[in-house]
Amino acid sequence: MVTGMQNPIVNIGEDGRMRLSAPSTPWHELDLSDSFMNAVATAPKPKPVPIWKKRRLVFVLGGLLGVFFGWLFTEGDPLAALQALDFSELNSDVQNLMADLPSISGALSLNMTEMFQPGREWLNSKGTSFVVGREVAARGQKKMHSVILIPGIVSSGLESWGTKADQAPFFRKRIWASTAMLRSILTSKDTWVAAMSLDPDTGVDQEGYKVRAAQGLDAASSFMPGYWIWQKVIENLAALDVRDGYFSRLKSQIELNLNVNKKKTVLVSHSMGALVVLWFLKWVEADGFGNGGADWCERHINDWVNIAGTLLGVPKAMSALLSGEMRDTVEINAAGVYLLERYFSRGERAKLFRSWAGAASMMLKGGNDVWGDTQSAPDDRENATLSGGNIYYFKPEAYMNTSEISQDTTTSNLTMDDATTYVLEHVPSSYQKMMGSNYSFGFERSPEQLVKNDLDHRKWTNPLEIRLPNAPSMSIYCLYGTGKETERSYFYQQGGYESDEVTAGPGSPECFDAACRNSTARVALDMPLTRRSWIDSSVTLDTQEPAVRSGVVFGEGDGTVSLLSLGSMCVEGWKRDLYNPGRSKIVTHEIKHEPLAFDVRGGPTTADHVDILGSSEMNEAVMDISTGHGERVKDRFHSNIREYAAKIRWDKVQS
Repeated sequence: MVTGMQNPIVNIGEDGRMRLSAPSTPWHELDLSDSFMNAVATAPKPKPVPIWKKRRLVFVLGGLLGVFFGWLFTEGDPLAALQALDFSELNSDVQNLMADLPSISGALSLNMTEMFQPGREWLNSKGTSFVVGREVAARGQKKMHSVILIPGIVSSGLESWGTKADQAPFFRKRIWASTAMLRSILTSKDTWVAAMSLDPDTGVDQEGYKVRAAQGLDAASSFMPGYWIWQKVIENLAALDVRDGYFSRLKSQIELNLNVNKKKTVLVSHSMGALVVLWFLKWVEADGFGNGGADWCERHINDWVNIAGTLLGVPKAMSALLSGEMRDTVEINAAGVYLLERYFSRGERAKLFRSWAGAASMMLKGGNDVWGDTQSAPDDRENATLSGGNIYYFKPEAYMNTSEISQDTTTSNLTMDDATTYVLEHVPSSYQKMMGSNYSFGFERSPEQLVKNDLDHRKWTNPLEIRLPNAPSMSIYCLYGTGKETERSYFYQQGGYESDEVTAGPGSPECFDAACRNSTARVALDMPLTRRSWIDSSVTLDTQEPAVRSGVVFGEGDGTVSLLSLGSMCVEGWKRDLYNPGRSKIVTHEIKHEPLAFDVRGGPTTADHVDILGSSEMNEAVMDISTGHGERVKDRFHSNIREYAAKIRWDKVQS
């Protein structure tokens, strides 16, 4: 503002010139035609933007649509969910607003759930196709025939199996009938076209490219997300599905391999898969089961690559089934323990683990003859101050005045001969019956009884109670890691009595072995009879050998499976004709755990129980065996497994 000016005015004269009207000042009649003000005054006014083209409206409409679909796909009343939130930290105005939500809804007579229920029901009817299958099942119709789905062009999923540099990003990705197809077209169109094109002369893959049909129901369920093909048919057939006959399918596939390729099959298993293979090798030849005959394995199986197999069980199964705990749950910090117990307690975890019937196959096998007694264990080191022979060490609850258990009444430390019975006493009778009818954990030395066990499916996951197939040309390769501390036994606290879900079954107690050391005896009374037991995470004895940390006694192994379980059958048990009548070749190749410091998975030199699958040494061994060069895989040892296995009581103990 210029000093002395009183409401200056800008005028445009008849000659079109812009002048300043400011009487009694030096600037009166000042020509402003060539200044910026003329451009401002004479500039054309912008046309108003229609409201439907404004970004603000698009944003608001997008938000409203998001809220709409949120209501549409959410069960219950959204307003009720808001009222359940804790707004105690907010100011009083917001709290009052939340309190007014019910009255707002009532004043408008607006119930969101009722308002959008028709739309939600319509969407559900479009998205879920189990209705037909459920109606058929409700009519009492049962599955009679197996169904094979044969897809067409659009519904055939194709995967890239090429390993060249330009194909590597899409290895095992579905480059036909998936979103990966669109990505590969956009980023590597030439590579995609070359992979999808067939050689015009041979009619097969072009040189350097490999495309294979994707396997399983997922391969034909949908073309891409939101565009289903076989999904509706699969959903409805699922309502009538029964057990999938895994072992029958496996047998058929192996027989097909021989018929088509004229070569026998190599089985590669990992972890619990070793017990699955053991069961299959007995099942496939047994009369009344696989009916393959006594020479089926010899004719069809060339090699079995057993990677980190849980042959004699896993110590953590003994704690998981008893109290729902293991090293992984006790070595977390106090906050983690609180959250875990708050949202997934020990009891809930134990109940979940017990519902997995297959988990029982990983309980420790062989009793004290394998795992030791109160005096010593086969895998005790020379300088050991604490024996691994006790699986459970018990002590009374830390706060004696709050517990009915004292040092005099607490359970004694338990070796394997008693530990299995102790677990059985703390599980429901249904689980006891399941274990008694499907599993056995003994140690058989009688040749006659081993022959009988060929037809007893309860024994087939225990290598100490069965014979390998009579297959002289079959080779078994035991590949596993060593050099990583592994849980071996546990310190438990024991508290007062509490009620549980365990109820006694009808009839007399059932024995699980000849000596009746493991039975289902329980008292049929509805009263608290079970003592609380939990791993005592306060016990840490770093000066002991072996080390004890957070209530877990550590030994040798691959971080999950004890060394005795990994290697004893390979270096000793299957070297004996009693358990290996065909004298199949047994190779034990240990891989030392030497993880890379800056790789979270350990890199190519790891030998961890799971990460060993990425070990270069292990993968090279698998490649050699599968290409017919198994002779390159030699016995290699980094541990004392041969000395430990020799201490197991393989020969019958004279009474």
